[in-house]
Parts: sequence; C-alpha cells; structure tokens
Amino acid sequence: MENITTKLKEDLEKNDDYFRDEIVSLNVGRATPSILEDIMVDYYGTPTPLKQVATISAPDARNILIQPWDKGQLKEIEKAINTAQLGFNPMNDGVTIRITIPQPTEERRKDLVKHLHNLLEKAKVSLRNIREEAMKEIKKMEQDKEIGEDERFTKQEEIQKIVDEYGGKLEKETEKKEEEIMTV
Repeated sequence: MENITTKLKEDLEKNDDYFRDEIVSLNVGRATPSILEDIMVDYYGTPTPLKQVATISAPDARNILIQPWDKGQLKEIEKAINTAQLGFNPMNDGVTIRITIPQPTEERRKDLVKHLHNLLEKAKVSLRNIREEAMKEIKKMEQDKEIGEDERFTKQEEIQKIVDEYGGKLEKETEKKEEEIMTV
C-alpha cells in the first residue's frame, strides 16, 4: 500500500523536475547557460549536447561565453547555435564564442508566456495521468480483496491531496516564471 504512495511521489517529482528544466530554458533576456546546454553539436559525426563539448558560462547578465575543449569544434558549435534558431548571433573570435542576449520585445514576451502556459498544461496532463495510475492500483487492490472500501476511499483522498500539492507547486513556479518574463 505504501509503495503506491512512494511510486506516486517519485513520478510526481520527476514530472516537477522535467517541468522545471523546461521553463529554465525559456529565454527571458538574461544570459543563462541552460539556454544552450542541450543544443546538439556535430562532434566528429556524432550528435552531442553542447554541454559535453564545451564549457558554457555567463560572465554577466547579457553575455554567454562558450569555450570548447577542442578548438577545432568552434565552427561546428557556431553552426549548431545558428541551426537552433534561437535568435542569437554567435561571435567566434577563434578561441571562444560569445553570444549577447538581446532584450526580448513585448510580442516575444507574450509568446514566451503562451509557451510557458502550454508547458504547464502538459505538466498538468502528466500529473492527471500519474494520479489515474495510482487510483487504478488502489481499485485493483480493492478488487483483489487486499483492502476494503473505506480504506480505498481514504487512500484515494490521500493521493488526491498529494497530487493537488504538486499541482500547486507547478502553478507557483509558472507564476514566478511569468513575472520574470514580463519584467523588463
């Protein structure tokens, strides 16, 4: 019985982590290495995430500095950033690549908020699916006579309470990110 709750919490935590990772990469006009970390670079014929071929840092709020471990990869990294169509103009000085993050326009900010809400909706759907799996397990336990009807209702209420708590976390994170996006 406790393993259902444990699995539920693990799945909800994974969902929350995935959502957090997704919203971190939304460009709000501040330089954060996470914007570029997962861009795929052709590393000698193998698609490899940028974070595995270079050091990515943000020396200040408007710039990102990329220092490849293999200087021969500068052109490939520059090409990958351009291909990703993030609206950045990478500047290659032969040793590093510097990117100046442009301040997003009002229209771009609104698009980012829409995208944020789409991500929230996907996370909520995932939340509901996780809840449904846990509810099915409890109903199955009742059908198999492992628990009684009262215990089933108690467990279902407990599951709903846990899911509501995680849903509240998602809402708070979204509100915080939306405020960050809309702040000029």
